[in-house]
Amino acid sequence: MVASKVRLAGISNAPLSVNKLVAAVSDPRVGGIGMFLGVVRDHDTGQDVASLDYSEHPSAASVLLDCAQRAAAAHEVVAIAVEHRVGHLEVGELAVVVAASAVHRHAALAACAQLINELKDRVPIWKEQHFASGNSEWVGLP
Repeated sequence: MVASKVRLAGISNAPLSVNKLVAAVSDPRVGGIGMFLGVVRDHDTGQDVASLDYSEHPSAASVLLDCAQRAAAAHEVVAIAVEHRVGHLEVGELAVVVAASAVHRHAALAACAQLINELKDRVPIWKEQHFASGNSEWVGLP
């Protein structure tokens, strides 16, 4: 069953751990673990970013799980995991971590790419960017 390949699909208000996701997808059959780390950057739209806040819709966790299941079904992965942060984040903090393991690297990397792209397109998580100028801007609102 594909769902059993999804070892973690969660939303957290605590700092994210790369080691937690690596552990979630580790398995003796694995020859490669692909990862994507989304980090809060210090600029966007030509402005200096001071911090940001992520907010989630109540359906976000179930949509995130669906995205992970779809990526697991589309690629020959052993396991897949994803966690997205919500709440207040500073520049340099992890906003999202995606990990996929497979016998060969190609499947792991392809699954990571699909999952992060679907997450960005489908999961109802929005960010309010706070700029050094004192202005703010919402990103990803429907």
